[in-house]
This record gives sequence, C-alpha cells and structure tokens, in this order.
Amino acid sequence: MKNPFGNMNNILKQAQAMQEQMTKIQEQAASKTVSGTAGGGIVTVTANGAMQIVSVTIDPEVIKSDDVDMLQDLIVAATNEALRKAKELMESEMKALTGGMKIPGLF
Repeated sequence: MKNPFGNMNNILKQAQAMQEQMTKIQEQAASKTVSGTAGGGIVTVTANGAMQIVSVTIDPEVIKSDDVDMLQDLIVAATNEALRKAKELMESEMKALTGGMKIPGLF
C-alpha cells in the first residue's frame, strides 16, 4: 500500500527549500540600493531592497532659499520614487524564485 503522506512530505520539503531561497533573495536584495530623485536632483533618497531608507542627500542651495514647503515636497517625492524602485527590485529578484508567478503575500 502506498503511503498517502509521502507526497505531502515532498511538498513540505519543497516549501522549506523555497522559504530558504526566499530568505537568501531577501538578504541579497537588502544589500542592493536604488535612488529616487526630485527637483532635478535637488533631493536624492536612497533605499535598499529591504524597503529601508539608507540615505538622503539635499542640495545646500535649496536650504538657502528658505522654502521649507518645497523641500518637504521634494523629500516626499524622492522617497516615494526610491521606495517604488526598491519594490520593483524585490519583485524582480523574486521572479527568479517564483518563475514569474504572482504568489499572494510575496510583494
């Protein structure tokens, strides 16, 4: 008689291997960075593949203008662009693991 749980064991092993690969991909992506800019490069925000902001660069000239509202808007815009690119980076990295399938819960 064939073991009805044999196939389940294989599925569990495959799921565990996929989880390990996913963890490795996430760690690799966290070491990669992308940048978003706003105002023609006045503000540059850099994020990593783990969706963390790692740096913000602001052209000193914009600070001299005393236009705080504009600076705040540029920071928000550059941050949103950096995070969008970081998400795209992670999605690209995950495609290698999922073969391009959209799996719920994986970005």
